[in-house]
Amino acid sequence: QLQASGGGSVQAGGSLRLSCAASGGTFSFYALAWIRQAPGKEREFVAAVSRSGGWTEYADSVKGRFTISRDNDKKKVNLQMNSLEPEDTAVYYCAADRVIMTVLNTDKADYDYWGQGTLVTVSS
Repeated sequence: QLQASGGGSVQAGGSLRLSCAASGGTFSFYALAWIRQAPGKEREFVAAVSRSGGWTEYADSVKGRFTISRDNDKKKVNLQMNSLEPEDTAVYYCAADRVIMTVLNTDKADYDYWGQGTLVTVSS
């Protein structure tokens, strides 16, 4: 199971840190991602981190502003979001993908396990 937290309301230019805690399973067997869904839009990939944490991928819209990281000992994945923009307003989901060490998917359809989501609202 995945439990996301850390969402809230912030003004444009501000920062938030999302966290997702996992329970059950072997955490290090999974690549992890953050995927978001804005009002009236489809879900979109935001960022992903490999099983070891050494490989990350980002959507172009968040590169340079967001940082994904994981702690396998604590079974957590984080998303540090800086320089937030109103366009970042969405429900953010953490998701897990069981893969081999050399794979990191950026297609949300590859992620089999999802948390409940946490709402981020950025006002201008």
